Amino acid sequence: MSLRLSSTPRGARLARLLAAEQLRAWGLPLDPARQIVAELAANAATHGRVPGRDFGLLLYVVGDTLRIEVTDTRGDRLPHTRPLAPDAESGRGLVLVETLADKWGVAPGLSPRKTVWAEIVVDRSQGNRAPAGPRCGVAGRHSRE
Repeated sequence: MSLRLSSTPRGARLARLLAAEQLRAWGLPLDPARQIVAELAANAATHGRVPGRDFGLLLYVVGDTLRIEVTDTRGDRLPHTRPLAPDAESGRGLVLVETLADKWGVAPGLSPRKTVWAEIVVDRSQGNRAPAGPRCGVAGRHSRE
């Protein structure tokens, strides 16, 4: 599944909803993938926003791994986790992604783009088979192995 969505809260919400529908069609569990899409899309709409430019959402499965990619046009703003104060009202999105994903990272794209990606090992023993997607040869900055 590959989509272009407006870099707005509405576009981020639509990314989450459409990703959930695609996961259902593939017979894959909705969570944690839906939560990861929600966080990455919200970050693209908030921190990666350039007026008039969309963000991209790409979902595909290779083997037993679901890959989620969100591409925006703020390659100059690389995401990173940071220590949070207990009373902080924002800044938990990437901490959540890091907790839910098996791996995540950032890949530079053609200027001015960047792609934030996350991978989740999925159980494909039940339901429909998701179509395999392309292998991505770009290494990320972060991974939890």
